[in-house]
Parts: sequence; C-alpha cells; structure tokens
Amino acid sequence: MTFMSNLRKVKNQLRMIGFAIAGFIIFLLLGVFLIQDVSAYYPFLPVRLPISVVYTQSNLPAKNQNSVVAFQRDPFGKLTPLPNSPFLTNGSGIANLPILGLEPPVPTTLLSDQEVIVNPERTRLFAVNSGSSTIAVFDINKDGSLIPVEGSPFPSNGVEPVSLGLADEFLYVVNQNLDPSNPSQEARGFLPNYTAFRITRKGKLIPVPNSTVSIPNRSVPTQALISSDNRFLFGAEPGTNLLRSFRILRNGRLLESPNSPQALPISDSLPDGTPASPLGIRTHPRLPILYVGFFNVNKLGIYSYDLSGKLTFLKSVPNSGINICWIISNREGTRLYTTNPTDLSISVYDIKQDPTTPIEIQKITLKGLSGSPLGGVPGSLALDSTESFLHVVSQPTDFGTTEGNGLFVLKVNSQDGTLSKESASFFPVLSADNSFAKGLFAN
Repeated sequence: MTFMSNLRKVKNQLRMIGFAIAGFIIFLLLGVFLIQDVSAYYPFLPVRLPISVVYTQSNLPAKNQNSVVAFQRDPFGKLTPLPNSPFLTNGSGIANLPILGLEPPVPTTLLSDQEVIVNPERTRLFAVNSGSSTIAVFDINKDGSLIPVEGSPFPSNGVEPVSLGLADEFLYVVNQNLDPSNPSQEARGFLPNYTAFRITRKGKLIPVPNSTVSIPNRSVPTQALISSDNRFLFGAEPGTNLLRSFRILRNGRLLESPNSPQALPISDSLPDGTPASPLGIRTHPRLPILYVGFFNVNKLGIYSYDLSGKLTFLKSVPNSGINICWIISNREGTRLYTTNPTDLSISVYDIKQDPTTPIEIQKITLKGLSGSPLGGVPGSLALDSTESFLHVVSQPTDFGTTEGNGLFVLKVNSQDGTLSKESASFFPVLSADNSFAKGLFAN
C-alpha cells in the first residue's frame, strides 16, 4: 500500500471521528432541550429545587387559612417572599393558648417538630393542619411554588396532627390530641397516636391498615422521627416522660421495639426527684445512635439502638443553655445543633471525635440580633442543602401575642461548623389570631 493511500485512509478516519464528535454534541444539546421540554409536560418527573427556597407554616387557626409560607434566600442569607406565597393548605392551624389541665400552664408552642417536610427528590411537600386534623400534600414546581395534589388535604387518622416522617413510600403522622381550642376531643374517645399512610404516585394518602398505635391521653407525643436508614421510627412523649421506638415493617406497619416505651434514666432526675423529660430527638446520620434533649434538666442524652430498635441508654452530657429543645445534625455527623428556648440560645456540639460523647463547643444567644423581636423563642431548626446557613423558627413566648413570630437565619462557618452571630438576621412571618409559625424546611 502506497504512502498516499495510507494518507487518504487516515483522512477518512479523521473525518468519521469528526462526524461522530459533532453528532454527540448535537445529541447532548438536543437532550437538554428535550429534558426541559418534557419536564414542562410531565411535572411529576424529579426536578431539583432552586438552592434558595425555605418553607415554614403560618399555622393560622381561622378556618381554611393555614398556609405554607415560602421564601427565597440570597447568597448572604437574606429572605424575601417567594412570588405567590403563601400557599393555602385548605385547613386550619392552632392558636398559642395554654393547654387545659397542665400545671403550670404549658403553651402549644414548642411542643412539636417536623410539621413541614419534603421528599428526598424535592418534588413533594407535606404539611400538617393541626386545627382541622388533616395533612396537606403539594407538588413542588421548579421555581419552588406549590400546587396541591388532587384530594388534598387528607384526614390525619386522629386529632391534631403535629409531626410528619417519611420512609420510602410511607408517611408517618403523630396525632397529639391536645388542641386547647377543641377541649371536648378527649371526651369523644380520641387518643394520641402514631399512624401510617401509603403515598400514591400522584401524592394521595392511603391509610395503612392496622398501622395506628394509640397511646394514653396527655402523653404529648412530639415527633415522628425516622432513622437515617428508614428502618425505625422514634418518638418522645414529654407528658409521660417516655421514649418510644418502632421497627418499620415492609407493609408500612409499626412494630413496637423491645423495652418500648422506655422511661428516662433516674440518674438524670432533678434533685427533688422530678424525672427528666424528653422533647427533641435526632438520630446520627450514619450510626445507630439517638440523641435526646432532656428538656427540664438541661442535658443531652445519648442512646444506642440495635436491629430491633431496642434503645440502650449510654450517658448524658451537659447543655449550657436552658431547656434544651430541638436537635439536628449535619450530613457528615460531625456537628449537632440544639435550640434552648428559655435563654434564647443555640448550642453547637462536636460529635466527630466521639459520637457517643458530644462536646458543646459553642453557645450563642439570639437576643439583641439585628431585627430581633422583643418576644419569641427559638424552636425548630434546619440546615440548607449546602449547610451554609442554619434556619431557626422563632415562636411567641406569651399567650395572646404574635410578637417574635418568624425565622432566624445564621451563617455556618465552613471550617468548623460554628455559627456567626454577626451574620444572623430575623424575618417575620404572617401572623393573626394568636398564631405561631411552625415547621421548617430549607433547600
């Protein structure tokens, strides 16, 4: 074969490679166009939320006036209302009133967490209507706006839903049954409960048969906490000072774990013998460890759990705030954050060195921050998807007032996970009729 024929062969091969590369580029461009086009016609396809969307709940108690309030967050942490927000849930919230029969008077604020949750794909949002005993379900648009799914809201299979947990295709609901504006509910035979629903492809909630676990009145269940592996549900019941654990079965039903319910350790009781009371709970993102806020003794309890969900108390560590409340961790399991409402503070714990022995490395107070209200205490908290900001719900402290109703946003130090008080700011949330914001999700 001559040199010229070899050269022609090489040129032909290069030409074919060029055609292939050009075709591949066209295919990629066409694919992007088609994906955008298809998502417009098929909104159920997974769509990532804009990085800056934050959701909470107005919790307005007037009939059908509860809503999900949405914000956009800029790179500096400033929140601005999302267009067309708030989004009505077609249900009612509950007012900040003293709970009948509890002494000293206990407000309805600070008695629940996870009232607003979003699925892992960021395509669907769930919210409680505590005052009308229903669950609202929304599809999330690409711009963060919400559209109710057909049939929403759905009955909660109890009275006063206050917390939601998501495990694969199942939604778990805590019905607290303590709404002070509806005091006759206990006389009608309703009990607090944990219950399950199957979520259809279109977002409809179907009760899971025989999944409801009822507990005694005044147990005050606060949370439907799902473990990071979706295998267990944990609950705290400060009304009876108990922890409860369940294994989630394949059909969605709940199987109570051995030694559940479990009283908190006597060793952590107050000097006068008053037992420690649990409130906020959180699992480690990678290890079978449960963290529990011992609310009235200012301690953080640490438990392990086995393959049946059986809890074993390991130890407790001090919290320098007053009345430790809700808890979250970062994704890597190196930092734990708690709200301490009575002294308006947030604590940061190091759990990297030894997850079973958290070390408090920072406590900051929210009092006196720029735009901070005179009233209001920190409640639920949430990190955004980049873990650059910590968001905190602020709730009114006094009955009959809406002072302090809103959200705090604080910058998280990327090096050590501590919080910058100087960057913190407060943003009010719509309030009326003694309402208080509750529930929080940040993307």
